[in-house]
Amino acid sequence: MDRSFALLPGALNAGFVDELYQRYLQDPGSVGADWRAYFDGLDGAVGADGTARKDHVNGTPAAAPAAHVQSREADAAILQNRVSQLVRAYRVRGHMLARLDPLGFDTRGTFPDLDPAYYGFTETDFDRPVPKGTIAGDGIETVRDVLQRLQNTYCRSIGVQFMHINEMRVREWLQERMESTENRLRLDRREQLRILTRLTDAVIFEEFIQQKYVGAKSFSLEGAESLIPLLDLTIEKAGEQGIVEIVMAMAHRGRLNVLANILGKHPDEIFREFEDVDPHLFLGRGDVKYHLGYSSDWTTAHGESVHLSLSFNPSHLEFVNPVALGRLRAKQDRVGGTRGKRSMALLIHGDASFAGEGVIQEILNLSELEGYTVGGTLHVIVNNQVGFTTSPGEGRSTTYASDVARMLQSPIFHVNGEDPEAVAQVMRLAMDFRYEFARDIVVDMYCYRRRGHNEGDEPSFTQPLLYDAIRQRKPVREAYLEHLLDLGGVTRAEAEEIVRARQERLDTALRAARRDDYERPTEERKGVWSGYVGGSKENADSIETSVPSDRLVEYLHAITRLPERFNLHPRLDRFRQARLDMAKGARAVDWSTAEALAFASLAVEGCRVRLTGQDSERGTFSQRHAVLHDVKDDQRYAPLQHVHPDQAPVEVYNSPLSETSVLGFDYGYSLDYPDGLVLWEAQFGDFVNVAQVMIDQFLASAEEKWNRLSGMVLLLPHGFEGQGPEHASARVERFLSLAAEDNLQVAMPSTPSQYFHLLRRQALRRWRKPLIVFTPKSLLRHSKVASSLQEMSSGGFQSVIGDPLVAHGINRVLLCTGKIYYELLEQREALERQDVAIIRVEELYPMDEAAIRAELNRYPDAELCWVQEEPANMGVWPYLSYKFNARFGDRELRRVSRPESASTATGSLSSHRQEQERLCREAFDLEPER
Repeated sequence: MDRSFALLPGALNAGFVDELYQRYLQDPGSVGADWRAYFDGLDGAVGADGTARKDHVNGTPAAAPAAHVQSREADAAILQNRVSQLVRAYRVRGHMLARLDPLGFDTRGTFPDLDPAYYGFTETDFDRPVPKGTIAGDGIETVRDVLQRLQNTYCRSIGVQFMHINEMRVREWLQERMESTENRLRLDRREQLRILTRLTDAVIFEEFIQQKYVGAKSFSLEGAESLIPLLDLTIEKAGEQGIVEIVMAMAHRGRLNVLANILGKHPDEIFREFEDVDPHLFLGRGDVKYHLGYSSDWTTAHGESVHLSLSFNPSHLEFVNPVALGRLRAKQDRVGGTRGKRSMALLIHGDASFAGEGVIQEILNLSELEGYTVGGTLHVIVNNQVGFTTSPGEGRSTTYASDVARMLQSPIFHVNGEDPEAVAQVMRLAMDFRYEFARDIVVDMYCYRRRGHNEGDEPSFTQPLLYDAIRQRKPVREAYLEHLLDLGGVTRAEAEEIVRARQERLDTALRAARRDDYERPTEERKGVWSGYVGGSKENADSIETSVPSDRLVEYLHAITRLPERFNLHPRLDRFRQARLDMAKGARAVDWSTAEALAFASLAVEGCRVRLTGQDSERGTFSQRHAVLHDVKDDQRYAPLQHVHPDQAPVEVYNSPLSETSVLGFDYGYSLDYPDGLVLWEAQFGDFVNVAQVMIDQFLASAEEKWNRLSGMVLLLPHGFEGQGPEHASARVERFLSLAAEDNLQVAMPSTPSQYFHLLRRQALRRWRKPLIVFTPKSLLRHSKVASSLQEMSSGGFQSVIGDPLVAHGINRVLLCTGKIYYELLEQREALERQDVAIIRVEELYPMDEAAIRAELNRYPDAELCWVQEEPANMGVWPYLSYKFNARFGDRELRRVSRPESASTATGSLSSHRQEQERLCREAFDLEPER
């Protein structure tokens, strides 16, 4: 393509004009009068080969089309168009040329569209003037100035991805902030000295650990020491912006350094953990030192106080993040106000885990959703450029570890961690963006991991070239000190004094940690957790859970009341009318109404209720209808929010199609809202297995590992109804296998009133344990699964429900739980068997053995059978076999169940019915029908 045509306005690209010119040469009449006149005017400017002569490139055509080219004005417009294309190219892809990798391994090739020649620029063009406003900043007069500004802004130690953001105002805000400063923060001596001090803190701590505890696992921060000044600058900026609380989360890499130098955990506490001289305190409990959390108060240079909380974390990388976000949301809900203006989350990630762990995509997806937003989270990726022994090319299919974050309308900053002043610029800009737009933001700090995955690991087995380069690399503190010495702002004597003071502090702490009379700090529950207890079930307090009938009637009327001119769906009007009938006593209370009454009564008593899950507003089985929609304008109305003027909130949210992050978020919420009822509901109970990490690593073990209590409630629809293997079992056996030392409550209530009392008990008593509730599906509308208002206005939750049959003549006792009870009852009625009693075990853990024995003692000569729908290797039976050796006292317990199976259930409805019939007949000692 001839470059002379590249000078035409942008709308007339060179290829288009070249095509017109070829058509003109073949048939002058084919291009229109204006273009024909233009090409005719090239007489003398066209060479023998038919192309425009070089000496005519910057000249003025004799007769250009009047609509598109106006002599010199057109030439200026052409230049401006090319400059604009160049500017956009740098804004879009300038990060690809940025010098991000301290080791120089990250080579990403060449990019023609970042070369001015791609747009037709020649050396003579660089000194041509450009209009004001072409790019942000002062002193921009020529094309050369523009190019220099672009390279300084986007191609030095900072690379930015932001042109994927749809809103122009956001892009322009970023462009102005970055281009006007060339993405470089001007630091005074005090700020430079502070960065040097924080780098020294990081380096000296790691060196001290390596010297005193040779080979001990500490998951060193070496190679990424800039994280400490990064966090320091962030917290200082947060204080300036009015932030009073930061919830943090991170994995084990560098965690001890952050605990010591940011959270303010006393070094003697950390060293005592390395010494490991108190084994009697941790038999069967506790956690490794680099998983522990901590809280403290930070006072900024200007005197503001910022409370810091670092969440406890298991080795499952990134799974703590939704927990931290849930904690922050609870704190925000408690105090009210604009989200993100008084508190924020700061999440620290590894590069391999940010790219590889799906929970990252899930929490990013939560960030703008009504039920989960926290007003903008700061994500910091400590980019070691390796994951354990896996290189980036083996661990992700993307250019950057952060690329999943491009799903958000937020910028991603990449920064060279060996340029602390570039890190400072990025953090200040990131914090300002979060404050301005209340959105998540990502900072990807390139660094390296000086040692292996842990201190006993040899990294050069798998990354020999990488670690050869790392061994030759001086620590970032040394490089930054040399930079400051060259500037003359800091003396070597000052730097050495900082080192001496830090070394002396650590030596003193080590001596204290090794004293025989060392006293560990004691932790007591304060603040919102004051008065709540965990421990064994003997600590569980008895609480009144009944509600007077007249109040229940009031609540029923309140939750059936609609706004004026609200157009309810006709079928839901029947739903509403049914509840009015319940208020009159003309109809028994069903499951969903009992739940609504529990929520309403708790809210009126000042207890906040939060329920989330997939389709939880309506309910998977169209049973709840907590949020109503006007059929004409889709106006939303939540009756439970309007029970009483002074009630606490009742919030029911549809969650995204995620189990792991949503359960984690609400678990985190329960950690900072013990005085509320926090529930997560699975669409079908089977889907809880997708969140198994949250159950194993947090719900079941957090009290044992970290002394952290939770009153989280899981609602898991469970029951065999012929809907297939993935819609039958919430895996009762898995929860019972995790149950030990009274760490969980596992229940399968069989009546609405039982469910009502169970929920209220969970919210009102001071004993705090996670509660797993196996809820019904088909029983939601079963005629016999109903309760009277009287059953909710008196009594309480019964861990065991006996049979009203008299003891005389009973020769068999069937123990069961959940849905199978109603099928056994129907079978007994059909057979007219009065010699078989049926006992319901409603609370599976902690199992009330005394209550069970009391019921069994009514039938001392009867045979005992445990009946369950689940296969023999699932359900409650494995727990009974293990815990009680399939016996109650001296009486053997026989099993009636499906045979053991690799899958939970059949996919055939006909097969299911045959299996269910066979099971019920066997329970009554009948031969199954063939």
